[in-house]
Amino acid sequence: MTTAPRRTVPKAVDEGGGIHPVKTVAAPPPHRRRRGYEALSGYLFVAPAVVLFAVMGLYTVGYGFALSFATWNGFTPNWSWVGLDNYADLLWRDPVYAPRIRHATLNTLWVMLAAPALTVLVSFPLAVLLNQVTRFQTVLRSVYFLPYVTSGIAVFFAWQYILQPDGAVNSLLGSVGLGSLEQPQGWLGNPTTAMPTMIVVTVWGAVPVAMLLYLTGLQGIDRSVLEAAQLDGAGWWRTNGSVIWPLVRPITAIVVLLNLRESLQGFQTFLVMTNGGPGDHTNVLGLEAYRLAFLKNLSPTLGLASALGWILFAAALVLALINLRALRSKT
Repeated sequence: MTTAPRRTVPKAVDEGGGIHPVKTVAAPPPHRRRRGYEALSGYLFVAPAVVLFAVMGLYTVGYGFALSFATWNGFTPNWSWVGLDNYADLLWRDPVYAPRIRHATLNTLWVMLAAPALTVLVSFPLAVLLNQVTRFQTVLRSVYFLPYVTSGIAVFFAWQYILQPDGAVNSLLGSVGLGSLEQPQGWLGNPTTAMPTMIVVTVWGAVPVAMLLYLTGLQGIDRSVLEAAQLDGAGWWRTNGSVIWPLVRPITAIVVLLNLRESLQGFQTFLVMTNGGPGDHTNVLGLEAYRLAFLKNLSPTLGLASALGWILFAAALVLALINLRALRSKT
């Protein structure tokens, strides 16, 4: 019978003659050192992006927030600190800017109410129909998504051409016997039709993303739920209204939130197609902030533009919180 060899522990003799074991420090395992090198490499790769964000993001945000409490035209070396005067001038005090802000706010509210509602009303049925198509679904999905990936400026100029007095819309109405609906001033030149037309263009650009979001949600629904509804005798309308629609409610909240944010802060479509006209009938808050910042020559209105931008940010944040709270209460 053999016995396993004993492992000897190194010992040392101290000054008093006592013997005690020597403590040895084990080297870190190789895999732990390799993880440290990988983490260091990751930090080095991310560092340029973090520095760029800190300079171009955090610094810019802080600079803009400080500018909202001052008056400056962008050229003089020093600011003039005014505190909350910019906010007061925009909201009620200034006889020139306050009425324009109120008028732009009313126009923006119309866009915020109409654009999300119409986007949901168009994109959800379109996604339901596309989800039921078995052939050419990929092709149709690409066609429907084309308005979103097309260059925005080119599309806006195309819409301008279509909506002119001699454009395609008036020509089409005249050719089908609806000449009484033609707009001699153009659909963007008539104060009555300018804002509804801009809302339609906005919805046209927002539908592709909303449709793909709904389509993704529809394809993730368990088929057994739909089969159970069919076995209970639910028809097409009842299934979509009572079964599918509640299941995609979180997607609806996302679609509404995205459209509210774009309606509140977006202004590119209005800038290119109408520039707020005719007679400020399509002037929105984002466009007004752009004008205060860049179209006032040497007037010290950069502080007003920054203050208006922060007001829009606060409104967007409140809407996001309300939307999140409503979504949590219903899910």
